[in-house]
Amino acid sequence: MIIPQEIAEAATEVATNILPQQAGHAPLPTVIPDIPHVYHQTSTEVGHRTLWVVCVLMGASSLAFYLMAMRVPVQKRFFHIITAFITTIAFLSYYAMATGDGITTHSYVTGRSKLGAVTEIVEREIYWARYVDWSLTTPLLLLDLSLLAGLNGASILVTVVSDVIMILAGLFAAFSKDEAQSWGWYAFACIAYLNIVYQVGYKGRNAVSAKDTKTKAFFGAISLFTLLLWTAYPIVWGIADGSRQVNVDGEIIAYAVLDVLAKGVFGFWLLITHDSMAQTVPSFDGFWSNGISHEGTLRVGEGRTLGNN
Repeated sequence: MIIPQEIAEAATEVATNILPQQAGHAPLPTVIPDIPHVYHQTSTEVGHRTLWVVCVLMGASSLAFYLMAMRVPVQKRFFHIITAFITTIAFLSYYAMATGDGITTHSYVTGRSKLGAVTEIVEREIYWARYVDWSLTTPLLLLDLSLLAGLNGASILVTVVSDVIMILAGLFAAFSKDEAQSWGWYAFACIAYLNIVYQVGYKGRNAVSAKDTKTKAFFGAISLFTLLLWTAYPIVWGIADGSRQVNVDGEIIAYAVLDVLAKGVFGFWLLITHDSMAQTVPSFDGFWSNGISHEGTLRVGEGRTLGNN
């Protein structure tokens, strides 16, 4: 059996016999290209267990929210259903990440020689399921806050679209191969977030000012809680995915704490307070409670109906 080393030695001997060195001529130098060093940044058992813990917490929270929804009339269940959807989607996202289905790797060039050759490459795990989660749950969370404040439809639409832009820009930043391009996407995401702060923090406070004192105080507290938590997300992204100063386990733990607070704790706070303010929080009748009536009409606005004619 011929092994690769024997093949190489035979080839060298043949080449030497066919092309003998001429006197006075030095052999051609052998050029061996530099092989870049590849560093892998992956999670350990600590990060893996963290994902499973949050998965269980989100699943338990979802069950609790669905049970809480069953205890109130259907007209009062809107906030319960929306909030339960938030943690249900988060449960599925964390299950995907914990089982390895919501993870991929992305390569970054971190070092070059003076001639421009790549000398260092970092391959870091990217939890893309997290961005799918955020693209679905954060609009629902903003819908909770917007309806609680009484924002008009135009402001709600602008808020939700800004949120989707923010999440997509963050996703593009995470998968960008060029560092400058990545921080450019990050800047776009931050600009979109500032508009969310304006819509919820400023316009939301103006809208809720027409409501009773308890609702105003509650919205002020829960909106401030939410916006402070959301401000921490881009900070974590900047030091984890962005500059890679934090390892993957640290990234998982940081996002896990923020998600539990921004989804689970937010949900329990919202629904428990909602149930205690049953006389002041909005109720949803019409199609939400009764569907299309037996006459086949769906009320669109004051004095206007759409029929099946």
